[in-house]
Amino acid sequence: MNEPYIDPLVETQPTPTVSWAASPPKKRRGLGCCLGLLAIPVFVALCLGGVLLLAGGRTNILVLGLDAREPGSDLGRSDTMILSTFVPREPYLGMLSIPRDLWVTIPGVGENRINTAHFFAEAELPGSGPAAAMETVRQNFGVAVDYYVRVRFDGFLDLVDLLGGVEVELPVAMSGYPAGAQHLNSEQALAFVRDRAGSDDFFRMQRAQIFIKGLGKELMQPSAWPRLPQILPLVRQMIDTNVPFAKWPALAITVLRVGLDGMDSRTITREMTNPFTTSEGAQVLGPNWAAINPVLLEMFGQ
Repeated sequence: MNEPYIDPLVETQPTPTVSWAASPPKKRRGLGCCLGLLAIPVFVALCLGGVLLLAGGRTNILVLGLDAREPGSDLGRSDTMILSTFVPREPYLGMLSIPRDLWVTIPGVGENRINTAHFFAEAELPGSGPAAAMETVRQNFGVAVDYYVRVRFDGFLDLVDLLGGVEVELPVAMSGYPAGAQHLNSEQALAFVRDRAGSDDFFRMQRAQIFIKGLGKELMQPSAWPRLPQILPLVRQMIDTNVPFAKWPALAITVLRVGLDGMDSRTITREMTNPFTTSEGAQVLGPNWAAINPVLLEMFGQ
């Protein structure tokens, strides 16, 4: 009996002891304090070096942002796909956005939009979407990627509200905002990352990267730290990942050393694709590997 066809292309995340011994001479106390202060950065440097040594080499993570879906279900397309790379020892932090309409070969499915790899796998076996998306990226891009972060929009508005909004830096006017720093509340932030009016997927990818940087900066602000007991449950609600806990310190240190403004942020541009219409009438993007491969070599060493 044939299974019902699901069309993924139709629009539908001890008590201290007191010593009474005589105090040492002031000169010795000053020397001890100096040595103690000097020991702090030495200790931090040794810890940092140990973390980086244990971190090994490069870590590639595929970030998947899910489109609208039924509550409690991850069945959906990965309309946001960002291939990120962390190299703690250099340090280097890179982020490459992949167009959702890129026409590629999906293992076990055939040719289709890259964002449907997650959909087809979830429809067949719930929970298998990220693995299918990673395998699709591996086979088409030739980049070793073993980890994912899957982002849902559940809790998005509450998170931005808790932070008091997010400030984004716009290089040019976009989505109705002039160039420069713009402070977005939760409703504005959601509209900003989802806006499709008057723009295309290439602009949407750019806005997603801009917002990720802005959100990261807000989370790193000391003013956000007292709200961590409220923020962490929302983050757990919004994401799931297979990145081992042991890897997070090295990833965090890489972000701190590079800085979000020092991150190498790129997208697969229009010039790297060849637009065409499929035999079924779908408007898609064929990858121009001659243009894409040099970027992959620069960012991922592959």
